[in-house]
Amino acid sequence: MKIVQILFIITASILVMSCNQNKEKMENTKNELETIFPKGEKGSKEFFTGNAYPTSLVEADSVYNTFIGNVYFEPGARSNWHSHPSGQILIITDGIGYHQIEGKPIEIIKKGDVVKCPPNVKHWHGASVDVGLQQLYVIPDTPKGIVKWNDPVTDEQYLSKK
Repeated sequence: MKIVQILFIITASILVMSCNQNKEKMENTKNELETIFPKGEKGSKEFFTGNAYPTSLVEADSVYNTFIGNVYFEPGARSNWHSHPSGQILIITDGIGYHQIEGKPIEIIKKGDVVKCPPNVKHWHGASVDVGLQQLYVIPDTPKGIVKWNDPVTDEQYLSKK
């Protein structure tokens, strides 16, 4: 009977240690994003603060009149204030981030969210402080124009979540 008890204790101990190791692995990787599209080249400091990697997926043309791309934002990275003549749609594919329309409070955005940015309205978007963000962007009716870039989002603006 004692051998059965010893084997039970050993087996239970192995299972507990295995669960703890898996939990540590999950905690270590929870800030890593699951990329769908290639990361692309680092975006220009002229348009982004921090490390952001925009990648064009569908170039605007005379047939579809739509521009589609992906942006991977590392934690703390964000776009400058900008606007689009025909608006913009964001589809968040992974991570946690922030979005703000000028004059409104910052919104937290996360995987599965869809955000509509109205035409000709200044806004910005990017990753949260601790977790990156990956998003698809859709810019419709491109004959009206693609984007008008404005000033960078200051650290004070970025960190205010009123």
